[in-house]
Amino acid sequence: MNDREPGFYTFGPDVNHVVQQERAADYLAVAKAINRSGAGAVFVQHEFGIFGGTAGEHLLLMLRALRAPIIVTLHTVLAAPNADQRRVLNAIVDLAHAVIVMADTGARLLQTVYDAPASKLVVIPHGAPSRPPAATGAFKQRFGLDSRPTLMTFGLLSPNKGIETVIRAMPKILYSAPDALYVVAGATHPNLVRERGEAYRESLVQLAANLDVARAVRFIDKYMADDELIDLLQATDVYVTPYLTQAQITSGTLSYAIALGRPIVSTPYWHAAEALANGVGVLCPFGDSDAFGDEIGSLLTDDARRMRLAERARKAGVTSRWPSVGAAYLRAAGVDADSEALFPGSGRSHLAAGALG
Repeated sequence: MNDREPGFYTFGPDVNHVVQQERAADYLAVAKAINRSGAGAVFVQHEFGIFGGTAGEHLLLMLRALRAPIIVTLHTVLAAPNADQRRVLNAIVDLAHAVIVMADTGARLLQTVYDAPASKLVVIPHGAPSRPPAATGAFKQRFGLDSRPTLMTFGLLSPNKGIETVIRAMPKILYSAPDALYVVAGATHPNLVRERGEAYRESLVQLAANLDVARAVRFIDKYMADDELIDLLQATDVYVTPYLTQAQITSGTLSYAIALGRPIVSTPYWHAAEALANGVGVLCPFGDSDAFGDEIGSLLTDDARRMRLAERARKAGVTSRWPSVGAAYLRAAGVDADSEALFPGSGRSHLAAGALG
Protein backbone atom coordinates (compact mmCIF):
# COMPACT_ATOMS: atom_id res chain seq x y z
CA MET A 1 0.00 0.00 0.00
CA ASN A 2 1.27 3.48 -0.90
CA ASP A 3 -0.20 6.57 0.75
CA ARG A 4 2.18 9.02 -0.95
CA GLU A 5 3.01 9.92 -4.54
CA PRO A 6 4.22 7.01 -6.72
CA GLY A 7 7.90 6.26 -6.11
CA PHE A 8 8.02 7.98 -2.71
CA TYR A 9 8.76 4.69 -0.92
CA THR A 10 11.40 2.19 -1.95
CA PHE A 11 10.03 -1.34 -1.66
CA GLY A 12 12.09 -4.51 -1.54
CA PRO A 13 12.16 -7.20 -4.23
CA ASP A 14 9.53 -9.28 -2.38
CA VAL A 15 6.86 -6.67 -3.26
CA ASN A 16 5.17 -7.61 -6.54
CA HIS A 17 2.49 -4.90 -6.75
CA VAL A 18 1.98 -1.43 -5.31
CA VAL A 19 -1.51 -0.09 -4.67
CA GLN A 20 -1.98 3.67 -4.59
CA GLN A 21 -4.24 4.21 -1.61
CA GLU A 22 -6.88 6.32 -3.37
CA ARG A 23 -6.70 4.76 -6.85
CA ALA A 24 -9.64 2.36 -7.07
CA ALA A 25 -8.39 0.70 -10.26
CA ASP A 26 -5.26 -0.53 -8.46
CA TYR A 27 -7.32 -2.70 -6.11
CA LEU A 28 -8.99 -4.43 -9.05
CA ALA A 29 -5.65 -4.86 -10.83
CA VAL A 30 -4.15 -6.60 -7.79
CA ALA A 31 -7.18 -8.89 -7.48
CA LYS A 32 -6.73 -9.94 -11.11
CA ALA A 33 -3.01 -10.56 -10.57
CA ILE A 34 -3.69 -12.70 -7.49
CA ASN A 35 -6.33 -14.68 -9.36
CA ARG A 36 -3.87 -15.32 -12.22
CA SER A 37 -1.20 -16.43 -9.77
CA GLY A 38 -3.21 -19.41 -8.58
CA ALA A 39 -2.89 -18.36 -4.93
CA GLY A 40 -4.65 -20.75 -2.58
CA ALA A 41 -5.46 -18.08 -0.01
CA VAL A 42 -5.22 -14.33 0.44
CA PHE A 43 -4.25 -12.88 3.83
CA VAL A 44 -5.33 -9.29 4.44
CA GLN A 45 -4.07 -7.17 7.34
CA HIS A 46 -6.81 -4.63 8.04
CA GLU A 47 -6.45 -1.35 9.87
CA PHE A 48 -8.50 1.80 9.40
CA GLY A 49 -6.39 4.36 7.57
CA ILE A 50 -4.49 1.91 5.35
CA PHE A 51 -6.98 1.57 2.51
CA GLY A 52 -8.55 4.31 0.40
CA GLY A 53 -12.12 5.46 -0.02
CA THR A 54 -14.63 6.26 2.71
CA ALA A 55 -13.67 4.17 5.78
CA GLY A 56 -11.30 2.18 3.55
CA GLU A 57 -14.07 0.91 1.26
CA HIS A 58 -11.75 0.58 -1.78
CA LEU A 59 -10.53 -2.66 -0.23
CA LEU A 60 -13.97 -4.15 -0.92
CA LEU A 61 -13.35 -3.80 -4.67
CA MET A 62 -10.44 -6.21 -4.37
CA LEU A 63 -12.12 -8.61 -1.96
CA ARG A 64 -15.21 -8.97 -4.17
CA ALA A 65 -13.04 -9.76 -7.18
CA LEU A 66 -10.89 -12.44 -5.54
CA ARG A 67 -11.54 -16.13 -6.18
CA ALA A 68 -9.35 -17.60 -3.40
CA PRO A 69 -10.49 -17.80 0.23
CA ILE A 70 -9.81 -14.56 2.13
CA ILE A 71 -8.43 -14.54 5.68
CA VAL A 72 -8.65 -11.08 7.25
CA THR A 73 -6.74 -10.06 10.37
CA LEU A 74 -8.34 -7.08 12.13
CA HIS A 75 -5.86 -4.93 14.02
CA THR A 76 -8.61 -2.65 15.35
CA VAL A 77 -12.24 -3.40 16.21
CA LEU A 78 -14.05 -0.17 17.06
CA ALA A 79 -16.56 -0.35 19.91
CA ALA A 80 -18.43 2.73 18.61
CA PRO A 81 -18.02 2.80 14.80
CA ASN A 82 -19.66 5.44 12.68
CA ALA A 83 -22.10 4.33 9.97
CA ASP A 84 -19.46 4.02 7.25
CA GLN A 85 -17.00 2.14 9.45
CA ARG A 86 -19.72 -0.32 10.44
CA ARG A 87 -20.84 -0.76 6.82
CA VAL A 88 -17.33 -1.46 5.55
CA LEU A 89 -16.36 -3.81 8.37
CA ASN A 90 -19.62 -5.74 8.03
CA ALA A 91 -18.90 -6.19 4.32
CA ILE A 92 -15.35 -7.38 5.03
CA VAL A 93 -16.64 -9.97 7.49
CA ASP A 94 -19.23 -11.15 4.96
CA LEU A 95 -16.58 -11.61 2.25
CA ALA A 96 -14.00 -13.31 4.46
CA HIS A 97 -13.52 -17.04 4.82
CA ALA A 98 -12.16 -16.39 8.33
CA VAL A 99 -11.68 -13.28 10.46
CA ILE A 100 -8.73 -13.27 12.84
CA VAL A 101 -8.48 -11.08 15.92
CA MET A 102 -5.65 -11.15 18.42
CA ALA A 103 -7.62 -11.03 21.67
CA ASP A 104 -10.91 -12.40 22.97
CA THR A 105 -12.17 -8.84 23.42
CA GLY A 106 -12.04 -8.33 19.65
CA ALA A 107 -14.14 -11.43 19.05
CA ARG A 108 -16.72 -10.29 21.60
CA LEU A 109 -16.97 -6.85 20.00
CA LEU A 110 -17.41 -8.34 16.54
CA GLN A 111 -20.33 -10.41 17.77
CA THR A 112 -22.03 -7.79 19.94
CA VAL A 113 -21.41 -4.62 17.89
CA TYR A 114 -21.23 -5.99 14.32
CA ASP A 115 -23.36 -9.18 14.59
CA ALA A 116 -20.47 -11.19 13.13
CA PRO A 117 -21.07 -14.96 13.09
CA ALA A 118 -18.99 -16.77 15.68
CA SER A 119 -18.26 -19.50 13.12
CA LYS A 120 -16.01 -17.12 11.15
CA LEU A 121 -14.06 -15.73 14.10
CA VAL A 122 -10.65 -17.03 15.11
CA VAL A 123 -8.53 -15.69 17.99
CA ILE A 124 -4.79 -16.01 17.26
CA PRO A 125 -2.29 -14.09 19.41
CA HIS A 126 -0.06 -11.43 17.92
CA GLY A 127 3.12 -13.17 16.78
CA ALA A 128 6.28 -12.77 18.83
CA PRO A 129 9.86 -14.06 18.80
CA SER A 130 11.14 -17.07 20.67
CA ARG A 131 14.42 -16.82 22.55
CA PRO A 132 15.72 -18.70 25.57
CA PRO A 133 15.86 -16.85 28.91
CA ALA A 134 19.08 -14.93 29.45
CA ALA A 135 20.52 -12.60 32.08
CA THR A 136 20.21 -8.90 31.24
CA GLY A 137 23.87 -8.10 31.90
CA ALA A 138 25.42 -8.96 28.53
CA PHE A 139 22.64 -7.19 26.66
CA LYS A 140 22.99 -4.08 28.82
CA GLN A 141 26.65 -3.85 27.90
CA ARG A 142 25.77 -3.81 24.21
CA PHE A 143 23.59 -0.72 24.67
CA GLY A 144 25.83 1.07 27.16
CA LEU A 145 23.39 0.62 30.01
CA ASP A 146 26.09 -0.62 32.40
CA SER A 147 24.31 -2.26 35.32
CA ARG A 148 21.56 0.33 35.62
CA PRO A 149 18.04 -0.89 36.49
CA THR A 150 16.29 -0.37 33.16
CA LEU A 151 12.67 0.12 32.19
CA MET A 152 11.65 0.44 28.58
CA THR A 153 8.86 1.31 26.16
CA PHE A 154 9.24 0.78 22.41
CA GLY A 155 7.22 1.47 19.27
CA LEU A 156 6.40 4.38 17.01
CA LEU A 157 6.20 7.45 19.23
CA SER A 158 2.83 9.23 19.41
CA PRO A 159 0.80 11.00 22.12
CA ASN A 160 -1.51 8.04 22.81
CA LYS A 161 1.46 6.01 24.12
CA GLY A 162 1.41 7.87 27.46
CA ILE A 163 5.20 8.23 27.78
CA GLU A 164 4.72 11.34 29.91
CA THR A 165 2.99 9.20 32.57
CA VAL A 166 6.24 7.32 33.19
CA ILE A 167 8.46 10.40 32.93
CA ARG A 168 6.33 12.01 35.65
CA ALA A 169 6.80 8.82 37.70
CA MET A 170 10.59 8.97 37.45
CA PRO A 171 11.20 11.09 40.60
CA LYS A 172 9.43 8.44 42.69
CA ILE A 173 11.19 5.60 40.83
CA LEU A 174 14.58 7.24 41.39
CA TYR A 175 13.85 7.53 45.10
CA SER A 176 13.65 3.71 45.21
CA ALA A 177 16.27 2.97 42.53
CA PRO A 178 18.61 6.00 42.15
CA ASP A 179 20.38 4.62 39.05
CA ALA A 180 17.19 3.70 37.17
CA LEU A 181 16.97 4.52 33.48
CA TYR A 182 13.83 4.78 31.30
CA VAL A 183 14.58 3.93 27.65
CA VAL A 184 12.05 5.11 25.05
CA ALA A 185 12.91 3.32 21.81
CA GLY A 186 11.48 4.08 18.39
CA ALA A 187 11.08 6.76 15.76
CA THR A 188 8.18 9.19 15.86
CA HIS A 189 5.13 7.97 13.93
CA PRO A 190 5.58 9.21 10.31
CA ASN A 191 2.05 10.64 10.14
CA LEU A 192 2.75 12.67 13.27
CA VAL A 193 6.03 13.92 11.80
CA ARG A 194 4.19 15.06 8.66
CA GLU A 195 1.58 16.95 10.70
CA ARG A 196 3.54 18.29 13.66
CA GLY A 197 7.21 17.48 13.16
CA GLU A 198 8.96 16.36 16.36
CA ALA A 199 6.92 18.56 18.70
CA TYR A 200 5.73 15.63 20.81
CA ARG A 201 9.20 14.13 21.29
CA GLU A 202 10.57 17.57 22.12
CA SER A 203 7.83 18.07 24.71
CA LEU A 204 8.84 14.82 26.41
CA VAL A 205 12.50 15.87 26.49
CA GLN A 206 11.47 19.19 28.00
CA LEU A 207 9.26 17.45 30.59
CA ALA A 208 12.18 15.30 31.72
CA ALA A 209 14.35 18.41 32.02
CA ASN A 210 11.67 20.28 33.98
CA LEU A 211 11.40 17.39 36.45
CA ASP A 212 15.20 17.15 36.72
CA VAL A 213 15.18 13.53 35.51
CA ALA A 214 16.83 14.01 32.10
CA ARG A 215 19.76 11.87 33.25
CA ALA A 216 17.29 9.02 33.81
CA VAL A 217 15.45 9.15 30.46
CA ARG A 218 17.07 8.06 27.19
CA PHE A 219 15.44 8.32 23.76
CA ILE A 220 16.54 6.00 20.93
CA ASP A 221 15.12 7.86 17.95
CA LYS A 222 15.24 5.32 15.13
CA TYR A 223 13.55 2.32 13.59
CA MET A 224 15.09 -0.79 15.09
CA ALA A 225 15.62 -4.09 13.30
CA ASP A 226 14.04 -7.08 15.02
CA ASP A 227 17.27 -8.58 16.35
CA GLU A 228 18.38 -5.27 17.85
CA LEU A 229 14.95 -4.69 19.35
CA ILE A 230 14.86 -8.15 20.92
CA ASP A 231 18.34 -7.61 22.36
CA LEU A 232 17.16 -4.34 23.90
CA LEU A 233 14.13 -6.08 25.40
CA GLN A 234 16.43 -8.67 26.93
CA ALA A 235 18.43 -5.84 28.49
CA THR A 236 15.28 -4.55 30.17
CA ASP A 237 14.32 -5.20 33.80
CA VAL A 238 10.75 -3.89 33.54
CA TYR A 239 8.73 -3.33 30.36
CA VAL A 240 6.11 -0.56 30.44
CA THR A 241 3.06 0.14 28.25
CA PRO A 242 1.45 3.28 29.75
CA TYR A 243 -1.10 3.76 26.94
CA LEU A 244 -3.76 6.39 27.62
CA THR A 245 -6.98 4.82 26.31
CA GLN A 246 -8.79 1.55 26.85
CA ALA A 247 -9.81 0.88 23.26
CA GLN A 248 -6.79 -1.03 22.00
CA ILE A 249 -7.29 -4.72 21.29
CA THR A 250 -3.78 -5.38 20.01
CA SER A 251 -0.31 -4.33 21.11
CA GLY A 252 2.56 -5.97 19.28
CA THR A 253 5.05 -4.49 21.73
CA LEU A 254 3.21 -6.07 24.66
CA SER A 255 3.17 -9.43 22.87
CA TYR A 256 6.93 -9.25 22.32
CA ALA A 257 7.57 -8.40 25.97
CA ILE A 258 5.39 -11.25 27.23
CA ALA A 259 6.95 -13.83 24.90
CA LEU A 260 10.45 -12.78 25.99
CA GLY A 261 9.51 -13.07 29.65
CA ARG A 262 9.78 -9.44 30.67
CA PRO A 263 8.16 -8.24 33.92
CA ILE A 264 5.46 -5.82 32.71
CA VAL A 265 3.68 -2.79 34.18
CA SER A 266 0.83 -1.42 32.06
CA THR A 267 -2.40 0.49 31.95
CA PRO A 268 -5.51 -1.71 31.53
CA TYR A 269 -6.24 -1.18 27.84
CA TRP A 270 -8.15 -4.14 26.41
CA HIS A 271 -5.20 -6.23 25.27
CA ALA A 272 -3.22 -5.66 28.47
CA ALA A 273 -6.17 -6.31 30.77
CA GLU A 274 -6.66 -9.66 29.06
CA ALA A 275 -3.03 -10.69 28.57
CA LEU A 276 -1.76 -9.65 32.02
CA ALA A 277 -4.62 -11.13 34.04
CA ASN A 278 -4.00 -13.72 36.78
CA GLY A 279 -0.72 -12.21 37.87
CA VAL A 280 1.06 -12.27 34.49
CA GLY A 281 1.80 -8.54 34.87
CA VAL A 282 0.92 -5.45 36.89
CA LEU A 283 -1.86 -3.03 35.93
CA CYS A 284 -1.97 0.65 36.93
CA PRO A 285 -4.78 3.17 36.31
CA PHE A 286 -4.61 5.32 33.16
CA GLY A 287 -2.40 8.37 33.61
CA ASP A 288 -1.61 7.53 37.26
CA SER A 289 2.09 8.42 37.58
CA ASP A 290 2.08 7.78 41.33
CA ALA A 291 0.89 4.20 40.81
CA PHE A 292 3.50 3.61 38.10
CA GLY A 293 6.17 5.04 40.36
CA ASP A 294 5.19 2.77 43.23
CA GLU A 295 4.96 -0.41 41.16
CA ILE A 296 8.08 0.11 39.06
CA GLY A 297 10.13 1.23 42.06
CA SER A 298 9.01 -1.87 43.95
CA LEU A 299 9.88 -4.21 41.08
CA LEU A 300 13.31 -2.70 40.48
CA THR A 301 14.23 -3.32 44.11
CA ASP A 302 12.66 -6.77 44.53
CA ASP A 303 14.57 -9.34 42.46
CA ALA A 304 12.45 -12.28 43.58
CA ARG A 305 9.14 -10.64 42.61
CA ARG A 306 10.58 -9.52 39.29
CA MET A 307 11.73 -13.07 38.51
CA ARG A 308 8.30 -14.47 39.36
CA LEU A 309 6.63 -12.04 36.93
CA ALA A 310 9.21 -12.88 34.26
CA GLU A 311 8.46 -16.60 34.52
CA ARG A 312 4.68 -16.05 34.42
CA ALA A 313 5.02 -13.88 31.31
CA ARG A 314 7.25 -16.40 29.57
CA LYS A 315 4.76 -19.22 30.17
CA ALA A 316 1.84 -17.03 29.06
CA GLY A 317 3.65 -16.19 25.82
CA VAL A 318 4.12 -19.74 24.53
CA THR A 319 1.15 -19.60 22.13
CA SER A 320 2.25 -16.24 20.69
CA ARG A 321 5.63 -17.44 19.42
CA TRP A 322 5.92 -17.43 15.64
CA PRO A 323 5.85 -21.20 14.97
CA SER A 324 2.58 -21.55 16.91
CA VAL A 325 1.07 -18.47 15.27
CA GLY A 326 2.12 -19.59 11.79
CA ALA A 327 0.50 -22.98 12.27
CA ALA A 328 -2.69 -21.33 13.55
CA TYR A 329 -2.87 -19.10 10.45
CA LEU A 330 -2.53 -22.10 8.18
CA ARG A 331 -5.34 -23.85 10.02
CA ALA A 332 -7.51 -20.74 9.57
CA ALA A 333 -6.83 -21.01 5.84
CA GLY A 334 -7.88 -24.66 5.88
CA VAL A 335 -4.34 -26.00 5.43
CA ASP A 336 -2.74 -28.81 7.42
CA ALA A 337 -0.49 -27.09 10.00
CA ASP A 338 2.28 -29.60 9.20
CA SER A 339 2.15 -28.73 5.52
CA GLU A 340 4.88 -28.06 2.99
CA ALA A 341 4.08 -24.35 3.40
CA LEU A 342 5.19 -24.38 7.04
CA PHE A 343 7.95 -26.98 6.80
CA PRO A 344 9.60 -26.81 3.36
CA GLY A 345 10.68 -30.20 2.08
CA SER A 346 8.06 -32.20 3.95
CA GLY A 347 6.11 -32.84 0.74
CA ARG A 348 2.81 -32.88 2.63
CA SER A 349 0.83 -30.23 0.72
CA HIS A 350 1.15 -26.87 -0.97
CA LEU A 351 -0.16 -23.39 -0.26
CA ALA A 352 0.38 -20.34 -2.42
CA ALA A 353 -0.69 -17.14 -0.69
CA GLY A 354 -1.03 -13.51 -1.59
CA ALA A 355 -0.90 -10.89 1.19
CA LEU A 356 -2.08 -7.31 1.29
CA GLY A 357 -1.79 -4.90 4.20
